[in-house]
Amino acid sequence: MKVSVKVPATSANLGPGFDCFGLALPIYNTITIEELVDPNEEIQINVFSDEFDVNEFHIPTDKTNIVYKAVDLLFSYIGQTPQSMRINIYSDIPLARGFGSSASVIIGGLVATNELLGRPADNDTIISIANEIEGHPDNIAPALLGGFVLSSVESDGSVTTRKLPWCEDWKITMCIPDFELHTSISRSVLPEMVSLKDAAYNAKRTAMMVEAVHMRDEKLFKLGMQDKLHQPYRMKLVPGLEDIMKNLKHIDNVLGTALSGAGPGIIVVTSDSNTDVIKNIITETWNNYGVNATLKTVQIEDRGAEII
Repeated sequence: MKVSVKVPATSANLGPGFDCFGLALPIYNTITIEELVDPNEEIQINVFSDEFDVNEFHIPTDKTNIVYKAVDLLFSYIGQTPQSMRINIYSDIPLARGFGSSASVIIGGLVATNELLGRPADNDTIISIANEIEGHPDNIAPALLGGFVLSSVESDGSVTTRKLPWCEDWKITMCIPDFELHTSISRSVLPEMVSLKDAAYNAKRTAMMVEAVHMRDEKLFKLGMQDKLHQPYRMKLVPGLEDIMKNLKHIDNVLGTALSGAGPGIIVVTSDSNTDVIKNIITETWNNYGVNATLKTVQIEDRGAEII
């Protein structure tokens, strides 16, 4: 038996919602898991991409691969051990750019395995298992559920999620630079403690964002999509980020600009699809820092992981 699952890219945080907000975007990874007839065959893992040279990233093709780790955890959940299988990973989501490539393949592996096993796990279980590998659910939840999702890890290890209705008129411009930034590095610059003032600032902005999404309130969204917990510390890791944010701040249809996840990718939320001026500003600003980038304006992906 063989199962293929298509999973969208994601963008986490959206400014104030650190490790909480996440939304799905229409670039995809596809994970195919096939049970092999001969139980003595080794686990086979293959990685393919039309977008980048997979050899440059040294992606493991043995049992240390995160997709296999996800498969193994789900088998353990039902008290079984994985048998011989072939795992093919078709990757179109850029790696180490802040668009949830690892969350996508983890979710793809879990959903495909769950289907092969007769669906013993519900969505809550899949998200909890994925969180054991990823360490935070902000990308995992929208990768599975699609749309704009709030998520939180509880003290017992379970993950609470809520999907909110995103305004169809609000578009996302994905800004994908030509350099990498690994999450571990981006997290290493964050302080272990922040001031009460900054914590209160983000609590207010997070509340504003949730209300703005519910009410489709563009003015409130502009106020809400601001942050003092992580982006100020990560500015030095992304050349030109501060200038891009400043240069876009007063453009009429820009509702907000933020690092995508841990970066270095950036997202710009706009109230319409006329983004030529925005793209020119970003391109010119990054060119001043010697950075080339791919820019795409898209609607968010509402469907999440799908068996194909």
